[in-house]
Amino acid sequence: MGTADFKENGTVHGTPFGYTLSVIGGKWKMLIIYILAEDQPVRFNELKRRIGTITYKMLSSQLKELEKDGIVKRKEYPQVPPKVEYSLTEKAETLLPVLEHLCEWGDHNRPPEAT
Repeated sequence: MGTADFKENGTVHGTPFGYTLSVIGGKWKMLIIYILAEDQPVRFNELKRRIGTITYKMLSSQLKELEKDGIVKRKEYPQVPPKVEYSLTEKAETLLPVLEHLCEWGDHNRPPEAT
């Protein structure tokens, strides 16, 4: 799992795991990726509606970070009112099996009252 990198560095930041966390870590990024994996492209306001509790500023910030990291692509249409759609990149598609495993883990390990 890359523990040799951790032992050499002394921190997780320079490891492959650290890189992965920098790209998908935090409260919102995996949720955004999950929503886009289910149905894409998705417009900004639709993402906001599906997530619910996220602010417009935070959603915008998270999308910009995901775009910078090559996970999300943004397509803007030159019209009035402006139309912007978000979808996953090929790089992001390689994350989907990992997300699927996380979903399976949750399905097997969540308490019975959570079903």
